[in-house]
Amino acid sequence: MGVPNRRRWTAAGVMAILLATAPGAPGVLAAVHAPGAAGKDSAVVSAGASAARAATVDIRPVREEAEDNLETDLAHESRAAVVMDYATGRVLFEKDAHEKLPMASITKVMTLLLVAEAIDGGRLRFSDRVKASEYAASMGGSQIFLEPGETMTVEDLIKGIAVASANDACVALAEHLSGSEENFVRQMNRRAHELGMDDTHFVNCNGLPEPDHYSSAHDIAIMSRELLKHEWITKYTSVYSDYLRKDTEHPFWLVNTNKLVRFYPGVDGLKTGYTAEAKYCLSATAKKDGFRVIAVVMGAPKPSVRNREVSELLNWTFSHYTSKVLYKAGQTVGTVHVLHGVPDTIPVVTGDTVGVIHKRAEHPQFQTQIQLSELGAPVKPGQVVGELKVLDGEDVVASCRLLAGQGARRAGLLDTVGRTLRGLVTFGH
Repeated sequence: MGVPNRRRWTAAGVMAILLATAPGAPGVLAAVHAPGAAGKDSAVVSAGASAARAATVDIRPVREEAEDNLETDLAHESRAAVVMDYATGRVLFEKDAHEKLPMASITKVMTLLLVAEAIDGGRLRFSDRVKASEYAASMGGSQIFLEPGETMTVEDLIKGIAVASANDACVALAEHLSGSEENFVRQMNRRAHELGMDDTHFVNCNGLPEPDHYSSAHDIAIMSRELLKHEWITKYTSVYSDYLRKDTEHPFWLVNTNKLVRFYPGVDGLKTGYTAEAKYCLSATAKKDGFRVIAVVMGAPKPSVRNREVSELLNWTFSHYTSKVLYKAGQTVGTVHVLHGVPDTIPVVTGDTVGVIHKRAEHPQFQTQIQLSELGAPVKPGQVVGELKVLDGEDVVASCRLLAGQGARRAGLLDTVGRTLRGLVTFGH
């Protein structure tokens, strides 16, 4: 056990900024966190000569003492386990976290992630109706018993997957989005690669047993964290029971396969899994006092063991750690000058949400550093313009990209003349 090597994630956020030139690094600016000042008016930032890295968020977990895991004796009956802080992506506990194992229906986390990205990207709507093919209706295992040719809304299919782990609903959505399950699975594997899920390979979209279909506890935590960024998903994964086809002659009662949403306070997802090969698996998420964590167990021998060991992982985490979101995605942290731009100053915003986590007995002092590129017009909205780092002493515990909050076009002749005249008038006063 122990904390894994450095991984790449998407996250962000920032703190209130006091600017000072960093020693020995001409043009690079350092922004230092003023405790309690987060969310106040942003500072004006001048661009330096350093190039901004066009990167996803880079989280370097602070290593814990190995004894922390040894003393807990958690998840000892499961084959693998991980606890991950949602805000930072930091791994707080692990047991054989990178072992490649069958994942059963936890596969559906990635299916729901692609569906969520399609919805939030405007390519799919909750109200869209999906027609079930004969192939989708033929799925065995957990299902909502779609009939060939039956239509159902995207929202109801999501509910069927999130609550009842419906295999047929997965295939129906996969075919609707990508034309075929095969094409959809290619997208699943492509997305897994983008997320750094090096221990994962998908063969289908629902987790029915297939050779070469596997993941790890660590990778499951990664994709679970990504899915939770679509905050509406817990509206469905937290439901304990509901109905489909409610106003028809054949209503179908759904009961959540994740019993912890009813019996553990704060649990609002995420996905169970079971096959004879995979045994009992669960990716659970819970939130307490704003602190959200993800606990994954794989290969538990019985559902009661799975639920007990996840509960123990959550109890241990909430009693040992606390977390705080420092900056929300899209939060303005300053402005930057654009050479020959109209406007000549644009806001700088965070690319995602950044938080910090520490042991309850500790009171670390975090600092934030900002590095910006020299910008010349034109600048596109959302263009990467710099990088933000969060430090605990000398350790970088999180970093995120900084984006242009709006675009800037290149100044034309009339813009230049106007600026010159305004400058003369100002000078005259």
